[in-house]
Amino acid sequence: MDALILSCGTGGGHNAAASAVAEELTRRGHRATMLNPYTLYSNGLAEKINNFYIKPVQKAPAAFGAAYSAGQLYRRLPVHSPVYFANYGMVSRMEEYLSRNHFDIIITTHLFPAEILTCMKRKGIHIPKAVFIATDYTCIPFTEETECDAYIIPSDKLKEEFADRGLPDEKLYPLGIPVDRCFSQKESRQVACRRLGLDPDKRYILAAGGSMGGGKVKKVIQTLADEIAARKDMELIVICGSNKQMYNELIQKALSGVTVIGFTSDMAEYMKAADLFVTKPGGLSSTEAAVCGIPLIHVAPIPGCETYNARFFSDYGMSRYCHTSNRELADALKILDSETESDAMVRNQRKMIRPDAAERISDFAERIAFASQEDAVMNREICLSE
Repeated sequence: MDALILSCGTGGGHNAAASAVAEELTRRGHRATMLNPYTLYSNGLAEKINNFYIKPVQKAPAAFGAAYSAGQLYRRLPVHSPVYFANYGMVSRMEEYLSRNHFDIIITTHLFPAEILTCMKRKGIHIPKAVFIATDYTCIPFTEETECDAYIIPSDKLKEEFADRGLPDEKLYPLGIPVDRCFSQKESRQVACRRLGLDPDKRYILAAGGSMGGGKVKKVIQTLADEIAARKDMELIVICGSNKQMYNELIQKALSGVTVIGFTSDMAEYMKAADLFVTKPGGLSSTEAAVCGIPLIHVAPIPGCETYNARFFSDYGMSRYCHTSNRELADALKILDSETESDAMVRNQRKMIRPDAAERISDFAERIAFASQEDAVMNREICLSE
């Protein structure tokens, strides 16, 4: 099977989910091609689109939240969104690319490529079966105006929300958010600590702001540093992602008991070594944490889908959601001293989050790629029964 997997870099989660599916399909002997569709126009355009999201998130998250709220209002109108029309210009580029390259299925982990495929369908251009993977625990604005053959959603608890937004129930498959296999691989805390050069006799709080280090993470880090200052058996590890400014500022501060790390490919190892994970509620990073099975505190959400992610996790007992105050965060840190609460949180994570989402999605892709219309109902029943 030849699979085209579309994503773009407006947040690390979309690419990470795409990579997890590509890795699993490749492991099975299929050919998986990952593509940022905007590079078909130019690398410069792809970078501009990425920065259009990244810069507001890092520097003005409130402005991004206002834009998200505007999208929530706009989706009530009986007209195509600006996002749809913005992607219309990519139709000819994608059509030409598909004419030169054979694919049996197209999988997208981002709304923008889904809009491109929808524009193509509405122009009568034939494309392979198209599958959309939602990477947040909510139906983000304008998902409902896309026309994919199937929608992979994070949980069956969200089916009603997606259906209420107008997505056909028969196209909804609650197979989970795909994460890299390293997060589900069993490894003891002691082994993870040794791999990272950490002292297994110490306790570690891991803090991160997602791949971009966005939101109000710096204030959270200062609060955490203040809280652990008197605890000699505890250290704070901060993952800054690609936010070089935050990394440099924290290095200059040289906070006691705090280790600062930039971008790392060892996130799974750090989660397995840590006793608590404090992070903004990205859909992918939260899923990775739940798959690892680590007590989780959500802080500083980027207004919009991350707020919904935090609510979903806290509503089902998978995390503590600290809204604003330092006192609230300090109180939440008591989870470190409560084995009962920590264990309950990890149990809820294991109950709600599928660690094998990439495998299940790959199973589905294999079935749908060559399925006739008559096979669709059978495929749905098989996938939902597993």
